[in-house]
Amino acid sequence: MAYSEPARTVARRTPLLASSSSSAIRRTLGEAHGAVPDPVPVFDDETPAVANLDPDLLGALRRAATAAADDGVEFVVNGGWRSPEYQEQLLREAVSKYGSEENAARWVATPDTSAHVSGDAVDIGPSAARAWLSEHGAGYGLCQIYRNEPWHYELRPEAINHGCPPMYADPSHDPRMRR
Repeated sequence: MAYSEPARTVARRTPLLASSSSSAIRRTLGEAHGAVPDPVPVFDDETPAVANLDPDLLGALRRAATAAADDGVEFVVNGGWRSPEYQEQLLREAVSKYGSEENAARWVATPDTSAHVSGDAVDIGPSAARAWLSEHGAGYGLCQIYRNEPWHYELRPEAINHGCPPMYADPSHDPRMRR
């Protein structure tokens, strides 16, 4: 199965919301806000977490997934684009779980700094797909950014010629998180 680049279209970067009430949105943050209750294929254009990814990231991911499939490895998306509201919810949950904002920052970024909110990050599974990307991802510009998050990949086009940059220990060491 070969992947061919679709006609270039403007990516949807805004969630499709059923309600305009912010309190209703907070109570019902779901798939429209980027939640992925069950893993979805990287070729799923209906799920906002996939459809709202940066087009260059999505193209690289789909090319890599096609090559991986030739090796018998399937990619699924466990997380991708997220609305700021959903990212805030994940941050609040992490603070509750880890006991402080400082500890939560090792795992979850703020809505203002998250690469997921901008559509520039994707969480990939299963472990066989992550192993394949670890070995071959740089050839597609797909790089693991954090040592503590082997599922988190971002597009680094320069990696195609120069390899992926060194990983940060966790997001709290990433200068982009200090805005």
